[in-house]
Amino acid sequence: MYSWPLSLAAAFLLSYSFSIVDAALDCTGSAIPRPTLFGAEILNITASPVTNIEDIAGNDVCNVTVFITHPGTGDRVGNYIVLPLTGWNGRFQGIGGGGYAAGSLSAAASQTALGYSTGTTDAGHDTTGTQEADASAWALLSPGNVDQNALLNFARRSLHDMTVIGKAISESFYGCAVKYSYWNGCSTGGREGLALAQYYPSDYDGILANAPAVQWNDFSMAQQWPYTVENNEGYAPPPCEFDAIVAAVIKACDGLDGLVDGIISAPGLCTFEAQSLVGKQYVCDTDGAVHTFSQKTATVVDLIWQGARTPENKFLWYGHVKGANFSSLAPNVAGNSTPQVFEISDSWIRGFLAKDLGFDTGNVSYAEFTDLFLQGHLQYDSIIGDASTDLRPFKRHGGKMITWQGLADNLINPQGTQFYYRKVLALDPQAHDFYRQFYSPGVGHCGGGTGVIPTDPIGQLRTWVENGTAPAYLEAGSPYPVNASSSAVVAEDNVRFVDLCPYPKVNKYKGSGDPAKAGSWACAAGDGWLDFGGPSGRNYSCFGGPGWYGRSFPSIEV
Repeated sequence: MYSWPLSLAAAFLLSYSFSIVDAALDCTGSAIPRPTLFGAEILNITASPVTNIEDIAGNDVCNVTVFITHPGTGDRVGNYIVLPLTGWNGRFQGIGGGGYAAGSLSAAASQTALGYSTGTTDAGHDTTGTQEADASAWALLSPGNVDQNALLNFARRSLHDMTVIGKAISESFYGCAVKYSYWNGCSTGGREGLALAQYYPSDYDGILANAPAVQWNDFSMAQQWPYTVENNEGYAPPPCEFDAIVAAVIKACDGLDGLVDGIISAPGLCTFEAQSLVGKQYVCDTDGAVHTFSQKTATVVDLIWQGARTPENKFLWYGHVKGANFSSLAPNVAGNSTPQVFEISDSWIRGFLAKDLGFDTGNVSYAEFTDLFLQGHLQYDSIIGDASTDLRPFKRHGGKMITWQGLADNLINPQGTQFYYRKVLALDPQAHDFYRQFYSPGVGHCGGGTGVIPTDPIGQLRTWVENGTAPAYLEAGSPYPVNASSSAVVAEDNVRFVDLCPYPKVNKYKGSGDPAKAGSWACAAGDGWLDFGGPSGRNYSCFGGPGWYGRSFPSIEV
């Protein structure tokens, strides 16, 4: 972390207006010095000013594009640095991506409007259109041969390169040092944040790593599990049937936290099984017809909730969290009995595991699924697993990190994120001093749902980094009133507020007061609310998942 001496701070204040004028005049590629980048070469730099970016009045920026290559690989990686022309706050923010997109260009505008210089990368491949969900265009050099350099770029190398470039250009553009640097990402961006903390612990002072796609080789296969179950059991529930099941489990488990509000806040206590629905009726919203839950429906749903298992019923990874919708991982179509794939996980299997883009994942048996699961670990843990729990170098650097995730996340299992954090605490019981996790009931993947969403997590992270004030909670709000359905009319502003408690504490209604007010909630011991467990109970393996692949590993009680 950089601390400005008084003389430099005074000089900055005196020269700030002049530097901004110069920056606006010098927003050309030829005026920007080429950064020094170990292991890579700068191919070219272009720059141009843009006014009112993303239609935000006064959000005038200098867009800088830097293409690089890693000699000997033949790659061409784009880095996109966006610099506010006025009001730079002295801070650089790296911005993560989603799916197979390493970065998000559109996310920069809201942050430059706050005064950050920002950076993101394409990791060397196209992420427009369907490419964000499908890696087929770059996964293979030829059938049977994975492009290992492209995968390494996506996994972590491009993130570090972009950070070095972004900081260097910020400093040359404004004529003074970057005071603090932050990472901001969710999903793939959350994984990237943890990868940076693990591999490049001095790159960022603060990391916001939300709903992180860490333990990539576990959760990616877990995302494919619903499709594998449907194919092996010979039944694909239509969307309205899935919706009826979600409504039933919420009704059964909503009140376990002491408040009926349309949200499952204590998923660890929810023992509801789809078997209990067999023979009961439901109405499809699409056709208004009355249908009956069958045994085949119950079997498919309970297997999806149970999570990936070997043919011998050994635990592989956590299942779909109860209360989350099925529309992403089982995007079935009304009137079509054919199971539909989730493209991101399907692309991973075809491109990186089978190494054959024509591989038919619809024919994968439970035994073959288990073999693919193991192959992912054997081949790619060291490249994109991002599961190292030794964050002590990041801690020594003085870094601070926050993760928040919805407990109704329909893409990445919150159980896996908690499992990772438990292993971090097992290795460093004081990890809470620099890394905290928060969970929000009723919230989907990176947002959505009727639960509360953190209102300014990057601001609270900054306060922790710069003032030493650790977040006792995350301020959060929702435009949905208490007990609203997702189809309810959303208010223009937040109408419900809860301060999210740091894991393993949970938010508990005090029993009186307006549940839409943060003061009506307290932080309490989890009492198993969030302890999804696993076959090993509270014993969490130091290597791999609990009981991973049926192997016996040394475990630590946490």
